[in-house]
Amino acid sequence: MGTTIATKADLQLLRQEIATKVDLAGLRKDLVIQSIGLHKDLELLSTTMTVRLGSMLVVGFGVMIAALKFLQS
Repeated sequence: MGTTIATKADLQLLRQEIATKVDLAGLRKDLVIQSIGLHKDLELLSTTMTVRLGSMLVVGFGVMIAALKFLQS
């Protein structure tokens, strides 16, 4: 009979386990939200880098064409 009745210590342990699981669920939710934010930041960074590389290529070709025209005259 004593093994089927929960003691105060058992209830306290159960409360601690439930609180830990709730905390873990909250942390998991925060991690998911942060990973979504990180994904968006990486996507924006990728787009920015692509635009910068394209700009550098355009400027580089412009300088090269200007140099060729300068050297030919």
